[in-house]
Amino acid sequence: MPDETSEPPEPETSPAAEAEKGIAASRPPAEPSEDWATRYKYLLADFENFRRRTERDREAISRQARGAMLRELLPIMEAFRAAREAVLKLPSDEAVRRGLDLLDREWRTFLKHEGVEPVVEVGHPFKADEAEAVGEAPTTDTHPEGTVAEIVQQGYRFFGGLLRPAKVVVARAPPRVAAPSPKEAEP
Repeated sequence: MPDETSEPPEPETSPAAEAEKGIAASRPPAEPSEDWATRYKYLLADFENFRRRTERDREAISRQARGAMLRELLPIMEAFRAAREAVLKLPSDEAVRRGLDLLDREWRTFLKHEGVEPVVEVGHPFKADEAEAVGEAPTTDTHPEGTVAEIVQQGYRFFGGLLRPAKVVVARAPPRVAAPSPKEAEP
């Protein structure tokens, strides 16, 4: 019978575990000041990363709010421009025309200051990622195949992203009709 006062036998250990014990035993114990200094450096780095991430998030939220506000203003601006064009066609007072031109200039300055840019121009190539084709027009010398022939509704970019896609009419050549072969023409 084994003696109960004696210690239990130690479990057998693997060579890898013994090597690990030897490495741990050969290392001097870390000084408390080194441990705290390292922890402090990591804490400062983590806080700096948190500060940068928070700043980026705040800017993104601000940009989204401004974009939403600008999307709401675009129809108002376009209605003003349509009214301006209608008034310019009528015989009216020169002061009214100057006033409308001044307001149009202010709208353009405001949009430029906010970073809003128009997406398409007549005569430039059609880009499906910035505009929606709502119709086709025949090609001309000024509007070759695949270019914007008319802008139905202007689209806008805001900080490099699309605020609203444009609606355009694209110039397309009429499809070529193949002449019927003589065998198809005979009944």
